[in-house]
Amino acid sequence: MAVLQGAEAKLYLGGDFYGRPCIIKERFQKNYRHPILDKALTSQRIKSEVRANLRCRIAGIQTPTIFMVNFDTNSIYMEEIQDAVTVRQHINTVQAAELNPASACSQLKPLAEAIGRTLAKMHTSNIIHGDLTTSNMLLEGDPSELSLFLIDFGLSSFEASAEDKGVDLYVLERAFLSSHPNSQELFDCILAAYTDQTQDKNACKEVISKLDEVRLRGRKRTMVG
Repeated sequence: MAVLQGAEAKLYLGGDFYGRPCIIKERFQKNYRHPILDKALTSQRIKSEVRANLRCRIAGIQTPTIFMVNFDTNSIYMEEIQDAVTVRQHINTVQAAELNPASACSQLKPLAEAIGRTLAKMHTSNIIHGDLTTSNMLLEGDPSELSLFLIDFGLSSFEASAEDKGVDLYVLERAFLSSHPNSQELFDCILAAYTDQTQDKNACKEVISKLDEVRLRGRKRTMVG
């Protein structure tokens, strides 16, 4: 079984859960925290992650099926989305194949619109992902069919505030632009689809306004160093 390690957890790939392909996500102990506090915080994060995953599914967003949670080992057993590539991989492949950035952008526009609609559904349900990157989005099967999954809700929360939603979008924008050069137009497509999908236009305007404020704060921090 292959093992990947991130900042918060280990992923065990290639598992099996009663005949279904399975990934096991195991949060490891933080030795700098008191063991009782660490156990409580870890359990809380696991519950939030599972709850966000399920709420997304209720909202019509594709996420991996949760099979089981083991609080003794701090592990989540979830569906492995097979024949999938990350959105990051797909965008990089298209950009590498297209010498003309405009052609690549045109080809990727439907994907950007699908991402925007998905994030609008998520925020309408007051779910904050907390770590939106193109590596935390999967395309199952043929990427042209746009079967989009959101994954890794380890930093998720449930907030109704425009500030939190604006920060969520800003995290994606920074990750998007750092991973995919010449892609500002694509992110603009994401925001346009996000705005079109959100039924409460006043709430949407407030989120976009907060996004602009967060951008300004980010630029100021960059200038100060």
